[in-house]
This record gives sequence, structure tokens and C-alpha cells, in this order.
Amino acid sequence: MKNILLVEDDPEIAKLLNLHFDVSSFNLTICSHGKEAIEKFFTSEFHLVILDITLPDVSGMEVCKILRKKDTTTPILMLTCHGDEVDKVLALELGADDYVTKPFGVLELIARVKALFRRSGQNNVSPLPESKEIFFKNIVIDTDKRKASVKGKRLDLTPKEFELLLLLASHPGKTFSRQELLERVWGYVFSGY
Repeated sequence: MKNILLVEDDPEIAKLLNLHFDVSSFNLTICSHGKEAIEKFFTSEFHLVILDITLPDVSGMEVCKILRKKDTTTPILMLTCHGDEVDKVLALELGADDYVTKPFGVLELIARVKALFRRSGQNNVSPLPESKEIFFKNIVIDTDKRKASVKGKRLDLTPKEFELLLLLASHPGKTFSRQELLERVWGYVFSGY
């Protein structure tokens, strides 16, 4: 589970994001002030920061600058109503990795968060092995030909069944949540219950 620090002074937005990120299997820590965010960031482990610019005490730009001085790897996503090009450029130059303006779509925001995790190398699952064949117990999976067999007998699989088998065989012993399977095999985010 990924730990995300949300720095947002609007309680309605914080509540909305907490609901959606909880469904998406993220652990969200919420604070509404810049000084509090800085303190939490340096006393806990976070995989990503979602940061508003307009905060009651310290500007989100200043928070971004302080975080970047000591941590150059944790992704920072600015989520703000400031849509001017100057603000976007300044935030990116101070070290932000992405910039989303309000109003925003929650599914797009979650997709951007996942993209930041991919780009920063924080995926939960290691990449597929280099081998073109995967052997797991009595199963042989040929990744190039997209064929699988058990004890030499070929399996008749749909494309999605093959992808699912390949994912599971490539990571023996790993447990995948329903959400992870939907994202990795079916390629979409499901926000239902």
C-alpha cells in the first residue's frame, strides 16, 4: 500500500479524495497547513505528496521548495486552483513532478498518481522476466507466441485468461487484490464496490 501525504485546506476536497483513494488501496494522510505537512513528511515515510498552493500558513510553493531541498525522489503533484502558466512553470521548476488544476476529475488524478509511481520506479510488482518462456510447476508459458501448456498439453485461453495466467505465473507467491488484477489485466480503474 502506498502512503500519500495530501496537503489540502479545503475539507470537502480532502474528504472526496480520502474516499476515492481509500477505494484505490492508497493510505492517505491529510493535513491542511504547510508547516504541519513539512513536519509529517520528515517524520513519516510517504511515497507521494499531493500539495495545494494556497494554504493558510505557508505557501505550497514554499513547502515544495523545502521538501525538494532534502528529498529529490519522492514525487510531488501540485493540485491547485492556480491555472496560470507562470504558476505551473514555477511549481515545476521548484521540483513538482506534475500539476493539476481545480476543478479536476478524480479518476484522472488517480491515473496521474499511478503514472508518477510508475515513472519513479515505485510499482509494487517487479517487471516480467527477460526469458521468453516461463516455467511454473507443470505449466509452460511462451510469452512470444502467447501460448501456454500443462504437462505438454496446450491450453485454449482467451487473451485475458492468458494475461492473467502470465501475471500470476510471473510472480509466484504474490497475492494480487481484485483492484490490481483489474488494472494490470483489464487495464482500467474500477471505482465500484
